[in-house]
Amino acid sequence: MKMDNIFHYPPELMNLLITTIPRLNKGKNDVFLFFQGAGVPFILMQTPFEQWKQNKDSIDKFEITRQILTKINESGDRYLRERREVLKRVVEFEAFSSCWPNDQLIAKGLIAEIRNVVNVKDSFTRMANEREFEKKDNLARKHAEIEKVRKKKENIEKLKSELFSLFSEKDKQKRGKKLESVLNSLFLAYGILIREAFTLTGDDGEGIREQIDGVIEVDNHLYFVEMKWWDSPIGVPEISHHLVRVYHRAESRAIIISASNFTSPAVSTCKDSLQQKVVVLSTLQEIVFLLEKEGDFLELLRTKVNAAIINRQPYLEVLI
Repeated sequence: MKMDNIFHYPPELMNLLITTIPRLNKGKNDVFLFFQGAGVPFILMQTPFEQWKQNKDSIDKFEITRQILTKINESGDRYLRERREVLKRVVEFEAFSSCWPNDQLIAKGLIAEIRNVVNVKDSFTRMANEREFEKKDNLARKHAEIEKVRKKKENIEKLKSELFSLFSEKDKQKRGKKLESVLNSLFLAYGILIREAFTLTGDDGEGIREQIDGVIEVDNHLYFVEMKWWDSPIGVPEISHHLVRVYHRAESRAIIISASNFTSPAVSTCKDSLQQKVVVLSTLQEIVFLLEKEGDFLELLRTKVNAAIINRQPYLEVLI
């Protein structure tokens, strides 16, 4: 039987205890000994004890119990342990043979009622505690989610600034490498990056055979990413070079991002490739516009993928 949640005796329990404890103890002195055994300090029993000492007939067992329990109940958490111990001794009481014969059946019925009240009280308190825990847990999760969104937005803002700063970079090679890094970081910020730029060497030690700008996953499909920042639109040779990589990998797809758009022949080549592989073209302008509008990178990619698969349109300019 649990009683840890009984902090203060509610009125119905208080009245039951006042009625029961005197019946568990034959004499008035036994009532004082009962409370003393529960650890109740003498200061809380002093007033009824001195009254009883001065005139043993001036106060009965019920009034002694009422005064002591009232003192304990009014003392808040200071005497929480004593309050629990009194209640524990009552609900676990079984020595009914020590009671007056006329009080034995009454005491048994009262203790049964107290046990029922304690169980109900404990159940309601436990449910209240569970609701409070759930409330705090939900609040903690909400705060964690808010903090996660805040950090994500902060990170994206930082990456956006880095991306915009590339437009003033004069060194083409340095600008291209930084573009890879920034875009891969953006993919990561949106939770869709699988692997950053990497190189593959030949099996026989013939050096670097492939350089991959990045790999991402969108709706359980892997996309090999190619990023270009050229002064002129990307043509067929550059497109074909990346498509060959994808052709040699089962179930893979292609995304090509250009800062300078694509030539019409390049777009046509990608459209022809849709018979075998999903190919998606995107411009850096679309990504910049997306970041300015605080849009969703993943939704941008999904829109483009759907256009490529459904409409056979590898290059759908999305400025949302």
